[in-house]
Formats: sequence, C-alpha cells, structure tokens
Amino acid sequence: YKLSVSPEMDIMEYCRKEWRGNTPAAKRMRKGYEAVAQKFASIRRIRGDNYCAFRATLFQALSQATQVPRWLQSEDFTMLPENLLSKYDWIKQWQLRQKPGKRMGEISDEIKEYLILLRKKWKNISEIKGPLEKQEACDKLFKNEEEEYSLYEALKFLMLNTAIELYNADKSGRRVPVFSWLLFARDTSSNPCQLMHNHLNHIGHSGGLEQVEMFLLAYALQYTIQVYRLYKHSTDEFITLYPNDPEEDWPVVTLITEDDRHYNVPVRMCQETML
Repeated sequence: YKLSVSPEMDIMEYCRKEWRGNTPAAKRMRKGYEAVAQKFASIRRIRGDNYCAFRATLFQALSQATQVPRWLQSEDFTMLPENLLSKYDWIKQWQLRQKPGKRMGEISDEIKEYLILLRKKWKNISEIKGPLEKQEACDKLFKNEEEEYSLYEALKFLMLNTAIELYNADKSGRRVPVFSWLLFARDTSSNPCQLMHNHLNHIGHSGGLEQVEMFLLAYALQYTIQVYRLYKHSTDEFITLYPNDPEEDWPVVTLITEDDRHYNVPVRMCQETML
C-alpha cells in the first residue's frame, strides 16, 4: 500500500536528506529549496506514478477550497459526455483507466459518475470550515484509491472538453491563448482527436503530463498553477505560471518540481508571507 500524499516534513530537512552531494545540480537544488522555504514551511511528497501532476494539483485545490468553482455548478456539467459524444464519434475510443477496450457508449455513464463524484467531493470539502478538519477530509479522500483515480478520469475528460473548445474557437477566428497553438502544433496532437489518442489516453498509464498539458489542465480547472521548478533556480523560469497570463479571479495552487516530471506540494505558508 502506497500513500498518495505523504505526511508533511520540514522543507529544508527534506532537502538535506535528498541532496547531500556537492555537485552543481545538488547545490542548485538546495538553493531552490531555500527559496521555497522563504514562503512555505513544509513539503508533502506526492506518490510518483504518472498521475502525480493531477494528484498534486487536485490535492492543493481541494485543501484550500472554500467554494465550488462556477463551471462545476453549471446545469449541463454532468451532461458533458453525452453532449460531446453526440458531436464527435471518435470519443468512443476514449480509454478508461484499467478498462481498456470498453466502448465509449458504455462508458459515457461512467464518466458522468466521475464528474458527479468530482462535484460532490469539491462541494463537501469546500463546506468544511476548520482547516484541520478540511485537511483530514483531503487526506481521507487521497487514501481511497478507487475514488481518487475516478477523479483523475474526470479531470482528463475536462481537459479533452477544454481542448475541443479552444480548437473550435481558433478555427472560427476567435482569440485563443498561445499555449493552444503550441498544443495543436505538435505532430502528435494537431487536433483534439489526436490529442486524445496520443496523449490523454496515455496519461496515468505510460506517461504523465507534458508542460503544454499543464496549461490545458489549468484552463480546464480555471486555476492558476504556480510551479517552483527547482532545477531552473536563478533563471527567470524558476517560478513558472500555468497559464502565464492568468485571469485575475482564478485561485492559485502551488507545486514544486525538480525535473518537470514529478511534482510535490509545499504546505504551511510562512506567517510573514500571509500578511
């Protein structure tokens, strides 16, 4: 049994344990952790499978949730699978976790259930007032493997929906964010169908999120994802925002990465930062 989100540990203690040597890389990592420690006291390790970007982002979003996002409250939110399927036949090739080969006609209902679960969990956790109780509820959710992975399926489907919206907006001449061009400029994802086949269907199985897909996740959730990229310390990419021109009213979640592949989460903002 693996913990999805490990208990908190002092950031500098964690850093000393992980980066002992005197190589240039180790020195840079230590500098990076020192910079994070100016703002946050502790770190929680995120389980390192191909879902870790989802896990870190969702854990942070729920840990600080005080309300349900607007898009999650909309009437037709749970109708997404049916609505998309009625327009795009190729979505039938969506691959469910651990159920490869199941036909989309049959799994439309399952994805609907995952979306309903996402709304329910978000609502329940955001209604908890005490920070300790809220944290306990998050810890409990991320110990329930079945529910946890169902939520990642919901996030993947929301990313597909967002990609379709951006692609259509661009085709009809509306303004789209720059990352959307980059997303569809790849040979492997020149349209949403290819994006699904070559990328989204593989997330969690044989690969994690690439950087351009971090933008897509941020747009799907309408959250700004702020990432300390430790190996970029002392460059202007040390703190990267997805998206880099966020909407002002989007909440912010903060992650840490040493290599753009695995993500951990900083917790406990230092007092002076909060003031």
